[in-house]
Amino acid sequence: MKKLFALFAATLIAGSAFAGEFPDISIADLKKAIADKKVTVVDVMGSNSYKAKHVPGAIDFAAVKADFAKALPADKNALVVAYCGGPSCKAYQAAANAAEKLGYKNIKHLSAGISGWVAAGEKTEKAN
Repeated sequence: MKKLFALFAATLIAGSAFAGEFPDISIADLKKAIADKKVTVVDVMGSNSYKAKHVPGAIDFAAVKADFAKALPADKNALVVAYCGGPSCKAYQAAANAAEKLGYKNIKHLSAGISGWVAAGEKTEKAN
């Protein structure tokens, strides 16, 4: 019985360690989803950074945060990808968690971030 309880406790702790984490999407897969118009990309770098450069078609989370639901597609199974600066940045979680709270089920994280996107030689956009 003690072993069963220990196993249950370990499983519960391990599960909570991954809470709030979202699956990664590769630059290649995101690029394809953008080309196929099958993704909503959310930039969580802040408006100044967004204005300087962002993944093409991305929305500025800082600018739409108050009315985030209107910036997202009606289909709750649609792909939503959030990104921030790079692999060690956790700011993307604000947008990913907000989308999850709104009921979205297919949320991913571009862990390479804008720094990885640029390093891979991918094009960026500037905002006015």
